[in-house]
Amino acid sequence: MEEMVFYIVDVFAEKKFAGNQLAVLRGGANLSPDQMQAIAREMHFSETTFIISEDKTDGGYDVRIFTPSAEVPFAGHPTLGTAHIIRSEILRDNPAEIILNLKVGRIPVTFQENVSWMKQVSPEFGQKLDVDTLADILGLSRSDIDERFPVEEVSTGLPHIIVPIKKLDSFSRVRVSLAKYYQLIQNTWAKPILIFCPESHTGSNDISVRMFADYYGVPEDPATGSGNGCLAAYLVKNRYWGVSEIDIRSEQGYEIHRPSLLYLRAAERAGTIEVFIGGKSITVARGNLLL
Repeated sequence: MEEMVFYIVDVFAEKKFAGNQLAVLRGGANLSPDQMQAIAREMHFSETTFIISEDKTDGGYDVRIFTPSAEVPFAGHPTLGTAHIIRSEILRDNPAEIILNLKVGRIPVTFQENVSWMKQVSPEFGQKLDVDTLADILGLSRSDIDERFPVEEVSTGLPHIIVPIKKLDSFSRVRVSLAKYYQLIQNTWAKPILIFCPESHTGSNDISVRMFADYYGVPEDPATGSGNGCLAAYLVKNRYWGVSEIDIRSEQGYEIHRPSLLYLRAAERAGTIEVFIGGKSITVARGNLLL
């Protein structure tokens, strides 16, 4: 019987048993895509990653990312959590930077004290969507959505539909109508829906986020690095706070009892928006998967 070493990491977590859970497996080169998908379904976290090689290729480490239902080209917490495992469990020499070779391209991860940061790819902006349609999908009224800003598709590696909500009480009572959601995404580039509002549960953070991605087998994500990257680009492009540069704290996961904290930095200079997402990663388990 073959065995594979795996780790469970809490990413964007300020303490153990919070944040977004991630399974990281070593020895991914020995698996077929179908086997990887089956393992991701078995783990049943938002994502599971497979380290394909523990030797560098073109200066980075080849990694593949799977949700319970599909492989994705990029995701935020798998990027930070996998870099954390490579640094702490494989290299053990605490380099200041690790590069992951993902389907979306090369993603550098840097380490500053106990926070790791990833620079996401340059943002792309898609279509603007109908406010009434999104309100209906989310179980809200049109008046709950902040129409000063668009409902818009954005990607910094994985496209999301960004929806601005006015108040925390509306934000907290969102319930997605799956039939209406699947009808919408038949004709959209982005599949996940990310909602946000400028109020927090704790009072110490700048913004609250929820993300829904049933298309990828994730009804609600505890912490979404890719989605928060899209959000950071959206906030800068649309001058949400009237400025071209942000450095904020984003909380997520409170409605599903997995409180998470993400650090968002973004700035527009000479027409180009750069996005950095940071957070803490904590290893909570290691073991062997029996194949």
